[in-house]
Amino acid sequence: MGNNCCKSGPDEDALEKERLRKRLLAKRHRQRVQAAGQIQAWWRGILVRRILLVAALRAWMIQCWWRMVTQRRIRKQQQALLRVYVIQEHAAVKLQSWVRMWQCRRYYWQICNVLCLCQVPESSLTFHTDDFLQVQCRVPPKHPEFHIEILSV
Repeated sequence: MGNNCCKSGPDEDALEKERLRKRLLAKRHRQRVQAAGQIQAWWRGILVRRILLVAALRAWMIQCWWRMVTQRRIRKQQQALLRVYVIQEHAAVKLQSWVRMWQCRRYYWQICNVLCLCQVPESSLTFHTDDFLQVQCRVPPKHPEFHIEILSV
């Protein structure tokens, strides 16, 4: 009755092999899950970088557009200021020329009036020296000086 040939219970070696196989499968499963997680993280990183690149390109395009708009606005303001400057400069030059012309006319009329007063009638010309009469007229300072020589015939 005590036959050791046939064992009626589970085989210890087979159980140990089964445990070892399960541990190995669990380890492989963990490695595969970890590898899948790394692949998923890598892919998510690529997607995020793509999205960030698209967003950065769009932001860059908006910045370029805004710079162009502000440069146009600045250029228009500069042109408007330049137009105003040119108009003011032209008006100042015109005013200066009018004032100078008015002064010249005034000086001319003053000289003409002085000359008219200094003229002597022909009948009273008695001062002859070497066939001509020299008359000099003094004009107040700031005015051009005129020296008139009248030749007698």
